[in-house]
Amino acid sequence: MKSLTAARPPTLSLLLGGVAVLLVYLAASSYLTFLLTGAVVSIVVMQSFGVITGRAGVISLCQMSFAAIGAWTVGWANVGDVPGGFVVWLVLGGLAAVVAGLAIGLPALRLRGMSLAVATFAFATSLDVVFGAINFPGQDEFNFVARPEGFTSDSEYFVFAALVAAALFLLLWKLDRSRMGGVLIEIRHSERAAAAHGISVARGKLAAFALSAFIAGVAGGLMAGQLGVVSATNFTSATSVSFFAIALFIGTHNPEGALLGGLLGAVFPVLIDQVGIPQDLSAMFFGVAAILILRHGKSQTDDIRSRHRAKRAKRQAQEQAKPVAPARTEPVAARRPGNHESGVDTEGRPPVLETRELRVRFGNLVAVDGVTLSVPARTTVGLVGPNGAGKSTLVNAVTGFVDGYGGSVVLGGRALDGMPAHRRARAGVRRSFQQLRVPDALNVGMFLQVAAGKRLPKEEIDEQLAWFGCPPAYVPMEAVDVATRRLLEVAGLAAGAPPVLLLDEPAAGHSSGETRLLASRLAEIPERSDTSVLLIEHDIELVRAVCDELVVLDFGRVIAQGPPERVLREEAVLAAYLGGSDLNKTPETR
Repeated sequence: MKSLTAARPPTLSLLLGGVAVLLVYLAASSYLTFLLTGAVVSIVVMQSFGVITGRAGVISLCQMSFAAIGAWTVGWANVGDVPGGFVVWLVLGGLAAVVAGLAIGLPALRLRGMSLAVATFAFATSLDVVFGAINFPGQDEFNFVARPEGFTSDSEYFVFAALVAAALFLLLWKLDRSRMGGVLIEIRHSERAAAAHGISVARGKLAAFALSAFIAGVAGGLMAGQLGVVSATNFTSATSVSFFAIALFIGTHNPEGALLGGLLGAVFPVLIDQVGIPQDLSAMFFGVAAILILRHGKSQTDDIRSRHRAKRAKRQAQEQAKPVAPARTEPVAARRPGNHESGVDTEGRPPVLETRELRVRFGNLVAVDGVTLSVPARTTVGLVGPNGAGKSTLVNAVTGFVDGYGGSVVLGGRALDGMPAHRRARAGVRRSFQQLRVPDALNVGMFLQVAAGKRLPKEEIDEQLAWFGCPPAYVPMEAVDVATRRLLEVAGLAAGAPPVLLLDEPAAGHSSGETRLLASRLAEIPERSDTSVLLIEHDIELVRAVCDELVVLDFGRVIAQGPPERVLREEAVLAAYLGGSDLNKTPETR
């Protein structure tokens, strides 16, 4: 059985890289060795861009500033003869950059997009001025940084730098296969979906800032060891912008992207200089390439990987796919104990979720007007009504995506008012969205863990996927169709076994057979996962099949609630929902 990511440690890649490093060590000229050492330093810088921009989706234009802080710290440790030698100094340089990363990250958490880009660029230009004024330790005296013992020559130091880069590649490889890696990818894809899965977007971005700053600080320390003495001109804000453009164009969150990006960043300027092209044109070239990537939506390595994964997934599906459990042909309603006139007896079951006089206003528009409802333990409550009735707004208010509502939201006797969305999700209020917010960059198993809000054993992942008739864990999400993605979203949320689950039109895009399969699974969730469900759905047959109780909204107000069969016969519901049509007739008899 393949792992969640269908990947093993990149032994072959490391072996080939080791052979390349050995060839450079044994055969390269002094100039080529120096140039390739600079390329390795650039590769490490690209790895830092891969964390903050490639994985977390944050625009940062100050990575070379973090590198400058790392280099300054290494120079200071060298001048002060700090015990431990170069390796310890390198770590200290990375940690010093982390402090700066947190310092810029904390206030920047309130910013997004271009505002954040401007803030990070302002930090970079400010640091340019500071380092230009104070100089680096040892710069005036030409006090060269002492290289690590055993790696003092240029060729030996190239090997040392390559080992550091390889260690960082392994660290990031491990990150990509952890739940934290999935969290960063989801933050990049949709901050709302991340919050709905219990992820603190602010903490996730802050962690990305810290890790990327550490890696950039290490890169600066490596540069200090390579050059011996560095200056502010080695770490300009303009270099940060050029490297950012390369990272965006190549896709440095992928290992091959970081490798190619580092080589481009170090070697390309030398090549164009040798043919007499001004250096400014190289930055212009990468800037234009980055703009094209922004329009296209994928970096070069992402595009290549996407096509490769699609072909592989298609081949694996043909060879290994298990048949999806067939949808039962008999009406699901016949198997649901609550689908009769009186409904399920929910009396005596304590309410898991309550809204008390909930009111949401947008200017002069009252979208939700004094709604009071409860979702008893281990029951499924349907929330229906015509378009614009306020159903999704109600769910947004309950889950923390609407600020300033009136009334109260209570979970298990605890008021949730004032809590942000991610804290409500952690408390046990989980939700799906009408519009799919599933990142293509994850595979099925990793997405299931992110949606569940916790690490799941492989056996539990496989069992949950089989229960919902979903593809195996190793299949990439980009190879999964829309209907199956909705099933996966419900499967992941149910795997977390939250106290209450709010599903916003989960059957959208399903065929009749897929809807029957979904209905049978929804009907079993309350007892299987000890989870109550609040279901928003326009498919009345699905609602009748799985719901124990029904609440009908119209113009933001509750106009009926109770057992489904009784509610669907009320004249007010018929008039509001279908202009008087009989909702209790089957589609064939209408």
